[in-house]
Amino acid sequence: MSRPRALLWTAVAAYAAGFSALSVLRHASFVTGRFDLGNMVQAVWATAHGHPLAVTDLQGEQISRLGAHFDPLLAAFAPLWWLWPSANMLLVAQAVAIALGAPAVFRLAGKHLGSERTALAFALAYLLYPPVQWLTLDEFHAVALATPLLLWAFWFLDEERLLPFALLAGTACLTKEHVGLAVAGMGAWYALAHGRRRDGIAIAGAGVAVAVLAVGVVIPHFAPHGVSPFEHRYDAVGGSAAGILKTLFTHPLRIVEAATDWRDLAFVAMLLAPLLALPLGAPLAALAALPELGLDLLSSTRTQTSIHFQYTATIVPALVASAVLGAARLRRAGLRVPAAVVVVAALAANFALGAIPLWRAFPGGETLGSREAHVSAHDRVAARAVALVPSGAVVSATNSLGGHLSARRRILSFPLVTGASWIAVDKRHPSWFDVLGEPEPTLAALHRIRADTAWRVVFEEDGVLVLRRRD
Repeated sequence: MSRPRALLWTAVAAYAAGFSALSVLRHASFVTGRFDLGNMVQAVWATAHGHPLAVTDLQGEQISRLGAHFDPLLAAFAPLWWLWPSANMLLVAQAVAIALGAPAVFRLAGKHLGSERTALAFALAYLLYPPVQWLTLDEFHAVALATPLLLWAFWFLDEERLLPFALLAGTACLTKEHVGLAVAGMGAWYALAHGRRRDGIAIAGAGVAVAVLAVGVVIPHFAPHGVSPFEHRYDAVGGSAAGILKTLFTHPLRIVEAATDWRDLAFVAMLLAPLLALPLGAPLAALAALPELGLDLLSSTRTQTSIHFQYTATIVPALVASAVLGAARLRRAGLRVPAAVVVVAALAANFALGAIPLWRAFPGGETLGSREAHVSAHDRVAARAVALVPSGAVVSATNSLGGHLSARRRILSFPLVTGASWIAVDKRHPSWFDVLGEPEPTLAALHRIRADTAWRVVFEEDGVLVLRRRD
């Protein structure tokens, strides 16, 4: 094995181990929540116990996970749950899967840049890319698995190996409803850049068809009210997909305004700068990033224009692949991008924006979330509290505690308690349904329940309470 390849696999193993540990520690410190990790845990647990993808929604109704998002790939984790019945299994699997995207980058860069040393630099840039690291630590989302799957799909499509491409791209489409549009973008790139128009059009058509089926048929079928619960995020630009298209033609400036405020522009800059803006040199390959990027920029939900959440999952593979191809285009023009420059830029971006806790020790280093892997005395109290709740009981919990109580048939979001026999509340981290930081409704509801003789307190320490219904 060559030295660059040995270093590549060392980096992959280090990333997988390090971010697995960080993810598990963040869960132990109750940074994760009922939404979103607990929701995924419940879907996997339910599947493993004979109730495919069943979850409890915010209104306390039992619904299919497919009524919120098209991510049936979650069901594939049920056998792993039988072997390792813990939320940590999902967190570790996510870290390992994302790390395994690096060898795909290495292969793609080695092919187009003609140097294993430069290929290693781009693979390291992927592992150091701030959106990749934050994606890994953002609880667990099935769509995070689309990142390595699409990177390998890019490689196989570039090699014109259509069968493995189809298997990987098809699997990626099972992680979220919009991923088919990213695959469609890859088909457009293949048609235009490789000149394989018939195959490229077929890929693009299949990707669009999967996305339309997921958004227009599957989600409405399983959604409690027949519509996606997330359409309201796009009310300003038309709401539904059809409404957005109508707005594009009738009020195009409204679309432009929604996608170009300062937050949107900063988001785009944070995506491009760590990659030295190289994706701009291969815009056709970047086509696969446009669907999710457009959805993010048009949304009224602020988390979608942040590199710290899962909303970059299909943007990342397209930008990393196009960065490699952009560097290759510069190379053909006589301008080489030195491997050292790629790595230094990635390190500098990670220092300023990344998720490695070490940076907090240096002036100017990123401090966001740098202490979230610390398990405090309060966290240990919370762990003892949630351990009191029987595994088969219906429990109503605040968000942070709910992330540790979701491996059950039914779980409610406090202060909804109808049908619950147990309540678990952390007054330090109260939540109104799944929105943190609004203590008044939660604390007021807790005060009423404590005065209700139907409930008795079985645990109270450091602001963490567990109550049990007397009957």
